Amino acid sequence: MAVEGAQPRVTSRRLRTRARLLDAAFTVFAAKGFGRVTIEEVCEAAGCSRGAFYSNFATLDELFFALYRQRAEPIADQVAGALAPDGPGLDVPAAVDRVTEVLLLDLDWLLVKTDFLVHAARRPDVAQTLLEHRARLRGAIAGRLARACDRTALPAALGGPDGAARAVVAAYDGVTTQLLLDKDVEGARAWLRQLLTDGGGTTAP
Repeated sequence: MAVEGAQPRVTSRRLRTRARLLDAAFTVFAAKGFGRVTIEEVCEAAGCSRGAFYSNFATLDELFFALYRQRAEPIADQVAGALAPDGPGLDVPAAVDRVTEVLLLDLDWLLVKTDFLVHAARRPDVAQTLLEHRARLRGAIAGRLARACDRTALPAALGGPDGAARAVVAAYDGVTTQLLLDKDVEGARAWLRQLLTDGGGTTAP
């Protein structure tokens, strides 16, 4: 007899199916764009039935959000980890190198992330998901800078750790837009490094 309010048991098979759907969705979203992909195409790429899809996601939007969270949420942790090795102080050039390696992801991810941004611009509820992730990313950077401020001076123009964190995210946004067009990953990495260390007085980790 089912207990009222009990959640359905998540089996290992269901977890594997969900993972296949997410992997397949990433591939087809990157290739065609979110607005041009159907549930049938995701199911075909994953080797799953529509029933398997609906046992994991109510809509294509829900799958898209799950994919975004799966790929985006670890980035804030990775950035925090990249800023951690220097101890109480902060070796800015070394930290910049580590952060650029973490932030500059593959082109397919940037295509999917851009789709999510455009989708969010037209949907306030979706925009909130993206804003929360960006706030978490900025918080990871700002928190590390705040702990290092006694030993590492930040340019006054940045307005402190939060301003520096915003500069990092803004520089990343600009560089990745160019990267989507010219596909020059190494050039983008070098340009981001320059922006964050000596580009117009905007030194930041």
